[in-house]
Amino acid sequence: MKTKTFKTVGALHPVLFFIGVYVVALFFSIFICSSLFYSCQSSSAKLAKEQKAPTQKPNPANAITTAAVMR
Repeated sequence: MKTKTFKTVGALHPVLFFIGVYVVALFFSIFICSSLFYSCQSSSAKLAKEQKAPTQKPNPANAITTAAVMR
């Protein structure tokens, strides 16, 4: 019985391995870069959309009662 050997697949094994490593590295780099990009965009967009609380004007009635308490 003659065994079948796949010499071409054996010869391409290192090439196929490095193609697989490259695809995995490319996938993770896209995932990591897009995560960093969206995290930077969300914080700057959040700051731009955030509204500041309106400042309260001092009430003269409160100022008088505060001054009276301090004496």
